[in-house]
Amino acid sequence: MIVAFSVTPLGVGEDVGEYVADAVRVVRESGLPNRTDAMFTSVEGEWDEVMDVVRRAVAAVEARAPRVSLVLKADIRPGVTDGLTTKVETVERHLAGE
Repeated sequence: MIVAFSVTPLGVGEDVGEYVADAVRVVRESGLPNRTDAMFTSVEGEWDEVMDVVRRAVAAVEARAPRVSLVLKADIRPGVTDGLTTKVETVERHLAGE
């Protein structure tokens, strides 16, 4: 399963980078495969472990912000591993004309 999620603190002003870094730190310390881009952090693993990481990432932001927004999208596909890499590689192959 791959989950792409975004945690946004509300009520803390416009500069939210340090709060988002708290959430990303939780993801990176989890040991699960992950990627962060300008909009989302994606994490891959089994349902319970991924959702636990998301819960803890939200809690890290919630500890410092009066309100938190969570956007989450999940690709639930049993038996698939390394989806974070293989999905992108497939698109790149098509772009290269293979």
